[in-house]
Amino acid sequence: MKRLSRWFLLSVGLLALLPTGARAGEAISFNRDIRPILAENCFACHGPDRAARKSDVRLDRREDAIKAEVLVPGRPDESEMIVRVFADAKDGLMPPPESHKRLTQQQKELLRRWVAEGAKYEPHWSFIAPTRVALPAVNDARWARNPIDRFILARLEAAGLEPAPEADRETLLRRVALDLTGLPPTRQESELFLADSSPDAYEKLVDRLLASPHWGEHRARYWLDAARYADTHGLHFDNYREMWSYRDWVIEAFNRNMPFDQFTIEQLAGDLVPNPTMEQQIATGFNRCNITTNEGGTIPEENLALYTRDRAETVSQAWLGLTAGCAVCHDHKFDPISQKEFYEFSAFFNNTTQGAMDGNIKDTPPVIVVPPRADRPRWNALSKELAEARGQIDSRKQTARADFEAWLAKADAGAAASRIPSDQLAFHAPLSEAEGGTFRMTLDGKPIDAAIPSKPVWEAGRVAAQAFKLPETGTLQIPQAGDFEKDRPFAFGAWVKLAKDRLNGAVFARMDDQKGFRGWDLWVENGRIGTHLVSTWPDDAIKVVAADAVKPDEWNHLWASYDGSGKAAGVTLYVNGQRQSPQVQADRLKGSIRTNVPLSLGQRSTSSRLQGVALQDVRIYGRALTAIEVDRVFRGTRAAWLLARSGAPRSEADKNEVFSWWLDAVDEPYRRLTGRLAELEKEEAEIRARSTVAHVTQERPEPPKAYVLFRGQYDQRREEVRPGTFACLPPMPPQAPRNRLGLAQWLVRPEHPLAARVTVNRFWQEVFGAGLVRTAGDFGATGEPPTHPELLDWLAVEFRESGWDVKRLFRLFVTSATYRQSAAITPQKLERDPLNKLLSRGPRFRMDAEMIRDYALAASGLLVPTLGGPSVKPYQPPGVWEAVAMIGSDTRDYRQDHGDRLYRRSLYTFWKRAAPPASMDIFNAPSREVCTVRRERTNTPLQSLVTLNDPQFVEAARHLAQIVLKEGGPTDGSRLDFLARRLLARPWRAEELTVVQSSLADLLAYYQAHAEQATRLVAVGESKADPAIPPPLLAGWTMLANQLMNLDEVLNK
Repeated sequence: MKRLSRWFLLSVGLLALLPTGARAGEAISFNRDIRPILAENCFACHGPDRAARKSDVRLDRREDAIKAEVLVPGRPDESEMIVRVFADAKDGLMPPPESHKRLTQQQKELLRRWVAEGAKYEPHWSFIAPTRVALPAVNDARWARNPIDRFILARLEAAGLEPAPEADRETLLRRVALDLTGLPPTRQESELFLADSSPDAYEKLVDRLLASPHWGEHRARYWLDAARYADTHGLHFDNYREMWSYRDWVIEAFNRNMPFDQFTIEQLAGDLVPNPTMEQQIATGFNRCNITTNEGGTIPEENLALYTRDRAETVSQAWLGLTAGCAVCHDHKFDPISQKEFYEFSAFFNNTTQGAMDGNIKDTPPVIVVPPRADRPRWNALSKELAEARGQIDSRKQTARADFEAWLAKADAGAAASRIPSDQLAFHAPLSEAEGGTFRMTLDGKPIDAAIPSKPVWEAGRVAAQAFKLPETGTLQIPQAGDFEKDRPFAFGAWVKLAKDRLNGAVFARMDDQKGFRGWDLWVENGRIGTHLVSTWPDDAIKVVAADAVKPDEWNHLWASYDGSGKAAGVTLYVNGQRQSPQVQADRLKGSIRTNVPLSLGQRSTSSRLQGVALQDVRIYGRALTAIEVDRVFRGTRAAWLLARSGAPRSEADKNEVFSWWLDAVDEPYRRLTGRLAELEKEEAEIRARSTVAHVTQERPEPPKAYVLFRGQYDQRREEVRPGTFACLPPMPPQAPRNRLGLAQWLVRPEHPLAARVTVNRFWQEVFGAGLVRTAGDFGATGEPPTHPELLDWLAVEFRESGWDVKRLFRLFVTSATYRQSAAITPQKLERDPLNKLLSRGPRFRMDAEMIRDYALAASGLLVPTLGGPSVKPYQPPGVWEAVAMIGSDTRDYRQDHGDRLYRRSLYTFWKRAAPPASMDIFNAPSREVCTVRRERTNTPLQSLVTLNDPQFVEAARHLAQIVLKEGGPTDGSRLDFLARRLLARPWRAEELTVVQSSLADLLAYYQAHAEQATRLVAVGESKADPAIPPPLLAGWTMLANQLMNLDEVLNK
C-alpha cells in the first residue's frame, strides 16, 4: 500500500508514442524502444527537474527508480510501474483517466518485456561519443557509390524495399545545382554537362558547383538562420544595425572552405585568439546578432541578463542541438541539464563589453571599421603614420613653451579674436553686457539692438566677465536672424551653462511649435546636445542627438553644423570643440523648414523653455563650419577673454588654455605638424566614410560575477557560479581557459559527442529535406532518434577526421547513389515509407523562400550576381514597416531600392526583425529573432498569390518572355522548348506540350483582344519592356511564363 499510495499522487500524462520497437526475438534497446516512451510521457514529472518531480519518483536514472521500488528488474509483476500501467481506472491506472491519454497495448507490453529482461538503462545516444562503425553488409553492393549508400541500402533491404532508379541527367543537374548553389543551372552549365559523356561527368559538375562563389552564398543563408542575423536591433524602435560585414565573412568562410572547427572558434572567440586579425574580429559578430533594445524604462541589468541568455541558448542549439533554454527557470524536465549548469554555461557570455542599451544607432559599441579590400593596406599603414604624427606633435608641445612665453608677454585680446572665423557670420550675440533696455548684437556684420524682456540676471561668464541668464518669463527675440531653408548650409552654437534641474529644452530656436514645429533649433535632451530641422514633425523632419550628456553647472560650448543636404548625415554636433557620436532619431526631411516666427533665445516660439540657464556668445553662420573652425570658435573665444584680462594675474590653468590655443593658431612649427596630422586624418576619414563597421565581441578585463537566477529573473540572484559546461557531456580539459575561447575549443574536441553530429545532421537536412535526426534542434530525450544512427556516427567521425572539411562532406552527400535516386514514388513506398525516412527515393521538397525568388530572377535573366555588400530593399507592399514601427524609427518608412539593387540574391535582402520581407515571410522565412535550425515548410494559397502577383515575379516572367522571344528561335515550338529548358532544365513531354500550346494560344488571343491590359501588364516592374515586341505578344508569353513559374516542379527542388 505504501508504494501504491506514493504512485497514486502521480499526475503524469502518458502520450501514446509508437517507437521503432523491438522485433520478436530481438532484445529491447532502452534508447530505441523505452526512452521515447518515458521521455515523452514521464520525465516531465519524474525526470531531472527536482522542483517538478512528483512523489519523489525519478525514472530517468535506474538507481533512483529501483530505490523508489518502482522497478524490480526481472520481475515486472512486482514492479509498481508495470502494475499501474496495466491497472484499471479504479485501481490507479497510469496515465490517469483525467489526462485523456492512454498507452497502446504494444507500449505496455514493451515496458513489461523491458523489465522482464532486467530493466537495463543506456546513456542517451547523443551523449556517447560517435565512433566509426564498420560498413554494413548488403546484398546489392554494386548499387553503392560511396559508404553512405551501404548504410541506406542495409535499412532498405531489411525493410524489404529497393532503392529507386537513378534520376535522369536533367533532373540530377537541376537538383545538384540548387543544392550546392541555390540557383538553377545556367545555360552554359547545362550544355557542358549534358554534352559530357565521360564516366565522371557528374563528379566534374559537382566540383565546378562547389568552386562557384554562389556555393558560399547558399550555405551562408542556412547559417544566418542559426546565427539569428538581421539588419535591425529587433526591439522598441527596431532601428538599423550595420551587420552586413559579418554576413560577408560567413559567405567568404564557406567559399574558402574554412574548416568547421576554425569556423566555430572564430565566431565564438575570434577576439581571444593570439593577435586576432580584422577578419577574426568580424567573425565574432555571431555573438552580436542577438536582439537588443534602447527602450526607456527598461532595466540595464535585465537587458544584459537577456542578452547573455540568448547567447547561451543560441550556442546550445547551433552546436549542441539541445534545448538548454528549458533550464532557465528550473532544471530541464527531460534532459540532464540542471538550472545551475545553464547559468554556468551562460557565464561564458556575460563578460562582454556590449552595453545594455543599443542607443538606436547603427554602430553600437564595440565596433571596428572595416574598409573596402582595396583600402585595407593603406588603412593599416595609416595607423602607424598617425601615431608618428601625434608623437611629433607631443614633442613640439614640450619644446614650444619658451616661444609661447615670449609671445605672451606682448599679446592682447585682438591676437586671439582676429583668428576666430568671421566669414559669413550671420548673427552674433555676445550676451555679456546690456545698454539701457537692449542687448547689442550684430546681424550680417551690422549692429542691431534687441529688447530685453525683463531686468537681466547675470552670472560669471566663460568668455566675458558676465553672462546672461535666461529669464523665467518672456524671451529675447530677433526676427531677422536664422532664416534658412533646408538646402542651405548653416552652423550655430553658444556657450551654455545648464542647471541640474534644467536639462531639456531649446537653447535657441527659429521654430513655430504651433504649425507642426516647422523650423530648426539648438536643443538639449537630458543634457545631450541635439538639433531638429523640421517641416512637419515627426513625419517630415530630421532629429539628431549626441550620445553623451554634458555636465550641468559647468560651462560647455555647444555647436551644430548642417551641410544643407536634407539628411541627418549632414548634421555634425560638437561639445567643447569635440565631435560627438550622433544618434539619429528622425531622417525624413522633404519639405521646407522656413518659418515666419523670429529667432528666440531659450525657447521655441511658445514652448520648450530653458529658463534659468546661462548663455553667452551665440553665433550663427550662413555656412557649415569645419571641425577645425568649430575648435577655433571654441578656444578662440576663450583665449580672447583670457588675453583681455591683461591686468589680472593669470593662473597656470589660464596660461595652459591660452598655450593650447596659441599652438594651433600661432605657432608655425606646430601648425605644420597638425597640418600633416589633419591630412592623415582626412585620408583616414575618407576611407572610413566608404567603409562599413563590424559589430565585434570584446572581453572585459575583469569578468563580473555570475549567479543562478531564480526563475530566470535578473534581480533574483541565488548561488554564485563560474563558467562551466553541462555535466552530461565530457568536461573541459583542466588547462583550458574558462572563457569563450576555451568553450569553442571544447565544442570541437575529438571526444565531444554532439558538435560534429549536430552539424552533419543539419547539413544533411539542407540536401535531403530532413535530418537523420528530424528534430534538428533537439538531440535530447524528447527529440526523435536518428533514422540511421550508424550512418550519423560514421558521417560525424568522417567529418571530424577529414579536418572538418565542409565541401568534402557535401561532395560525399551529392555523389552518393542515395542522393542520385529518382524522387518518383511507388504505391509500395507511399505505404511503407511515406515520409522517406528510409531514403527509398531521391529528395524532393518545396524550396525555401529565398530560393524561390532567386530561381525566378535567375531563370528570367534579371539576377544580379554581385557578391557581398550592404543589404538591399527590393519590391515590398506599402505600409508593412509602418504598421509595426514606432514614430522616429529609422526603419519606419520602407524606401525601395532601384536599378541593380532590385535584383540581388535574396540573401542580401534587408531583414527587419519586426517585419521580415513580406514575400519571404509567407514562405516560412523566420523573423531571425532567435536561433532557427529548421524552418517549417507549409503550402498555403497565399504563397500562390505571391508567385502569381508580386511585382518581382510578374516582372521576372515578362523578362523571361522577352528572352524567349528574342533568343528562342522563330517558331512557337522552338520558343516553347527554349522556355522549358530555361525553367525546368529539361524538354517538354508530349502530353505537357499539348497543354502548354493550348494555353499559349488562349493567352495570345486574349491579349490581342485586350491591348490595354497587355500594355499595363508588360509595364510591371522597373525594368523596361522591349519596345520592339508588340505588347499583346509579350503579354501572352509573360502570362505563360508566369503560369509555368508556379508549377510544383519549379517551386520544388
